Amino acid sequence: MSRKHHHFKGAEVSCCVKYFLFGFNIIFWLLGAAFLGIGLWAWAEKGVLSNISSITDLGGFDPVWLFIVVGGVMFILGFAGCIGALRENTLLLKFFSVFLGLIFFLELTAGILAFVFKDWIKDQLNFFINNNVKAYRDDIDLQNLIDFAQEYWSCCGAHGPNDWNLNMYFNCTELNPSRERCGVPFSCCVKDPAEDVINTQCGYDVRLQVEMEQQRSIYTKGCVGQFEKWLQDNLIVVAGIFVGIALLQIFGICLAQNLVSDIKAVKANW
Repeated sequence: MSRKHHHFKGAEVSCCVKYFLFGFNIIFWLLGAAFLGIGLWAWAEKGVLSNISSITDLGGFDPVWLFIVVGGVMFILGFAGCIGALRENTLLLKFFSVFLGLIFFLELTAGILAFVFKDWIKDQLNFFINNNVKAYRDDIDLQNLIDFAQEYWSCCGAHGPNDWNLNMYFNCTELNPSRERCGVPFSCCVKDPAEDVINTQCGYDVRLQVEMEQQRSIYTKGCVGQFEKWLQDNLIVVAGIFVGIALLQIFGICLAQNLVSDIKAVKANW
């Protein structure tokens, strides 16, 4: 029998399934490598790679972790699926299926728990935002993430501008020598369409004003409430994205299992 064509008593490996799975995973693999590369480059720029212990020094969330974790998972999955399909390696294909199935199960579990324990999730989100408000000036990536969130959702702090009292640079205590005392980051400011250049000092001393005056210059709604509102307004889109991701995962598992079955059928007839 010539193994190249895998013909024997009608059993053969589907070329369509094999090369579709290979092509699908090579894109996944390259994207994972790109994410990992960006994450490692960001850590190198911050000096983390030369001092690994500094990973735990940041009080808040380091956004680079997203690139490292997501990139690592995509790289491993892409490698297993790509090489497994190309070399017809059932061990790698089974690893790909199980790993992808585990991720799907964890996503499903997280979604159910998030729906059942809404209040707990809300409390955790509040704690997460306030914890990162404290560390706002500790890491440039975290700072950019908070600024993006506040600008995108037109919000300030977890529940309002006064949450910035948690930050040592923005708190209103008389002992605070910072020029940013009783202020908020520029990302809390209501943007003036006529301004071409961002005024990074627009939030200075703004919390010394009464609330009615604050509303003219900064966002006074909290990010937790604004995020909830955004989620409700875009529920169909968000649900569609999650369903699409889930279907892709199921499709990948089915393809891998189909290829494993074909390979076993061919080997059984040798």
